Amino acid sequence: MTPLSRRALALGTLASLGLPRAAAAQAPAFATAPPLPDSATLLLPGPEGGPAAVWARSLAAGLVRGLPHAVALRTTVLGGPDGVTAANRFATLEAGDGRTLLVLPGLAAHARLVGESRAQYEPEAWLPLCVAWQGAVLAGRGVFIPPRAAQPLRLALAGPESPEAAALLALDLLGFPAVPVFGLSGTAAAAAIGRGEADALVMADPTPQTRVRQFGLTPWLELDTPARRDHPELLPASSAATRPAALAAAQAGFAALRLRAALMLPGLTPADSVAAWRRAALRWQEEEEKTPQAEGAASPALVGAEARAIMAALCPASDAVLAYREWLLRRLAWQPS
Repeated sequence: MTPLSRRALALGTLASLGLPRAAAAQAPAFATAPPLPDSATLLLPGPEGGPAAVWARSLAAGLVRGLPHAVALRTTVLGGPDGVTAANRFATLEAGDGRTLLVLPGLAAHARLVGESRAQYEPEAWLPLCVAWQGAVLAGRGVFIPPRAAQPLRLALAGPESPEAAALLALDLLGFPAVPVFGLSGTAAAAAIGRGEADALVMADPTPQTRVRQFGLTPWLELDTPARRDHPELLPASSAATRPAALAAAQAGFAALRLRAALMLPGLTPADSVAAWRRAALRWQEEEEKTPQAEGAASPALVGAEARAIMAALCPASDAVLAYREWLLRRLAWQPS
């Protein structure tokens, strides 16, 4: 059938439905549905004024400016800062229609990695739109010299279940004797080093080298993730590792430590909806890059292939997940509740 014959058939059909021939001639042959609904919900972890909520609200304002039509993007705060409650709700509500999005912090991905019973979701099945990323280093006093076996490095850590514990795994893989000193992080860890109660700490921050130098410390190692180096002037923590599964486990912990938040869509979201959200995220990223960042502010969001690579590091293969959980049990006598 020729294009002219098809158009005549379409006009005849519209006329049979009661449309005037002039109106039928002006009507489109096919109606195109918008790629997104008129409203959507953004689930995010609490508290209301927490870092994830602040980032999410800035992101939401930027996203709506880049969408192809007006979308009312509402925010709903659920649970605490680890994001487990919000992620659990997202896993039960995801309908794949672009109506619900999730802000996933690194702690929620780490809870799933270590096997927390509360974490009833599979983030590897979700689609990342953009992520807020930060650096992470291992730091201490003076030049980094591998300690003698009789004097293991005392590493300040918040706890065995924290993403910072992956730095201890990295030291094990590098062959550097180390022992954890639990209950310490941030300024408390730096103070413990000043008192001689610890030798090193883990710093995750948009500008980690600046932060540790403010404490009078020296950056030693970058806690790097696959295909991502933010501080190439430092030795990567993965440089001497020879056990692939354990290395992937450590880097999954580093990724959870470095991920401030990720904006996620359900895995079954239609391609046109995903494309619309991704274009909006890209536009927001471009806007953020043009805005001067205050000291200590979040790094610009990563989108596209970079966002997907980060989520891949957070969700390693099953042998790496098993290696991490076995190491936590054997080395730190910790297992999930």
